[in-house]
Amino acid sequence: MRLTEETTAANLDAAEPEVLFHAVNGVGIATLNRPRQLNALSYPMIVALGAQLEAWAQDDAIRAVVLRGAGPKAFCAGGDIRALTDSYRDGTPLHRRFFIDEYTLDYRLHRYAKPLVALMDGIVMGGGMGLAQAAHLRIVTERSRVAMPETGIGLVPDVGASHFLSKLPVELALYLGLTGVTIGAADALLCGLADAAVDSGSLAGLEQTLAGIDWGKDVLADLRHALVHEPVASAADAPLLQVLPALLRHFPAHATLPEILAGLACQDDPQYTAWATRTIDVLRTRSPLAACVTRELLLRGRRMDLADCFRMELAVVVNTFSQGDFIEGVRALIVDKDNTPHWRTASYEAVDDTAVQALFRPWWAPGEQPLPLHA
Repeated sequence: MRLTEETTAANLDAAEPEVLFHAVNGVGIATLNRPRQLNALSYPMIVALGAQLEAWAQDDAIRAVVLRGAGPKAFCAGGDIRALTDSYRDGTPLHRRFFIDEYTLDYRLHRYAKPLVALMDGIVMGGGMGLAQAAHLRIVTERSRVAMPETGIGLVPDVGASHFLSKLPVELALYLGLTGVTIGAADALLCGLADAAVDSGSLAGLEQTLAGIDWGKDVLADLRHALVHEPVASAADAPLLQVLPALLRHFPAHATLPEILAGLACQDDPQYTAWATRTIDVLRTRSPLAACVTRELLLRGRRMDLADCFRMELAVVVNTFSQGDFIEGVRALIVDKDNTPHWRTASYEAVDDTAVQALFRPWWAPGEQPLPLHA
């Protein structure tokens, strides 16, 4: 009976479009519609989003666009990792095509000509951050769980993270990117990864709220006034403020991963000791190679424009399939779920900088550019 119910539910999910589109009072609403998969991005979703957002950009009747996720659990938990690793093993081009088209979509959103709102309700990770961080108005709720957790599966923060994390103080960027820790609404506001926090219940009547807007000259201001009238959190409430002095001290740009770990181990101020111990424990579970590459990627990104950040990430991410720990990380944490990944390099001290730099080399032929991005 249980199998029948699950199969029926799966069939119903398959019959539903993976992205839903409609418009209310001149606002295009795109709803990521894979709630059972926490709205993780499939390749067809990327294609559909790209086509519809381009159509709305050309439609004079559309004043703005809202991105949201179906269900109460997630805006978008990332990309369809299983499909990508299966593609690599099968020798099909999907894993490359996926990143090329995803980054193209994210780049175009950063350059979108109309006001773009992201409702970051629930889980917002990986590919979800790529969509949300391009928005002009990023709204979190008490349910928001925000992270770039890629080092935990042997990958690096991508989807433009080398650009949007570069807007943070370097210490915060490195802390979030290397550890992949999950933060809530107030910390997202503190880190500049969200613009406002509202009660999730206020988003339930989104269509009615949008229908009631009497548009003036400033569309984005009208949207903010309509959607953010009772903020439920501020940066002043951020838990990270309690450990910020230690965080800034232990994650400087000049510190290598072994130096960061050594510094954390020597933390003797009792108000920061528990945080330092937790941070060490987290870093010890991450892929040492992926974390070292992430440090390099985030530092390079601070000196690059948006397009070059995406091109750098494309080189690194695709190379990670064959030269990094991504395949093993997915096996251990997602496929077999034994949570015992056998990383290529067992410790941070053993990571060779040659291996780090090799992942940044373009995998495409000289003179070719698989990611031609234009303003």
